[in-house]
Amino acid sequence: MGMLGTSVAFLLHLAACLAAPVPCEEKVVRLEAEIQGLMKVINDQHQYIQELHNSQSQQLEHIPNSHLGPENLYRDCSEVFADGNVASGLYVIRPDGSPTALSVYCDMNNGGGWTVFQRRRDGTENFDRAWVEYKHGFGDLFSPSGEFWLGNEPLHYLTSQGNYDLRIDMEDFEGNQRYAEYKNFKVDSEKDQYQLHLGEYTGNAGDALADAHSPSSAGAGLGSSKVKFSTFDQPNNDDTENDSQCIRLTKSGWWFSRCDSGNLNGHYYKGPYQAMTDDGVVWYTWHGWWYSIKSVIMMVRATDLEHPPPVVGVVDPAHGQ
Repeated sequence: MGMLGTSVAFLLHLAACLAAPVPCEEKVVRLEAEIQGLMKVINDQHQYIQELHNSQSQQLEHIPNSHLGPENLYRDCSEVFADGNVASGLYVIRPDGSPTALSVYCDMNNGGGWTVFQRRRDGTENFDRAWVEYKHGFGDLFSPSGEFWLGNEPLHYLTSQGNYDLRIDMEDFEGNQRYAEYKNFKVDSEKDQYQLHLGEYTGNAGDALADAHSPSSAGAGLGSSKVKFSTFDQPNNDDTENDSQCIRLTKSGWWFSRCDSGNLNGHYYKGPYQAMTDDGVVWYTWHGWWYSIKSVIMMVRATDLEHPPPVVGVVDPAHGQ
């Protein structure tokens, strides 16, 4: 009997007990014990799944390098583009220091050479994930319209190779599009809780990550605001108790500053104002805290690819822009 069936049986027995002339306390106690037992089984299974995910991810890191293909793999999508590949799609790269090769989606729009590390379109993928899942990545990377998070480990290796720009493309439920770009984007290692560094902002969506960089960082190195990555099971915000509560309630992984001021990994809602709190896909400088954005793409590109050759006649049906 499943948990639902047991619960129904419990209610039926309880009703019968209330109507019967003799007490049914023993049956009520027995059914309560069965429900508690089933809840323990569910919790144990959830813990087992988390541990299995962790162990499998760790095993992936120890795959022998000889199984990963040629040693002269591209380091990022910027090198893929510079080598004459102008079609958006999946490519294999291997960033410096990475223990494994990676399949990544390269976006050749907006000048080309962008390595996509986050995509959200319709809510098919759950982003309410734990630390280990954000560390290694999750989702459907192989479908042109799949939702995914590439992983904080790959993102760290990618952005530690040199200077990188971050681009965020967003679209609301009315079809309006906005973007935000940041210079000097870097993600530290897990030892430093994947701390975020950002430089100068440009774009038309507003700077919702203003707390993650300092004005003096524009064109002069990395920001110094020390915004660490957090998940509901590993909050790393050092500022206020209020922010820590926001992290636990949101249940996503993000570089939280001023609570959910710019949380693009928040809970996906099927409409702009369906959220009962500010836990949606939020970019507050565009639509405020209560509007949950429809689609988001986050990607990085090497800064030295500032003036690539124009991409002529290439249509990317997956990008939709």
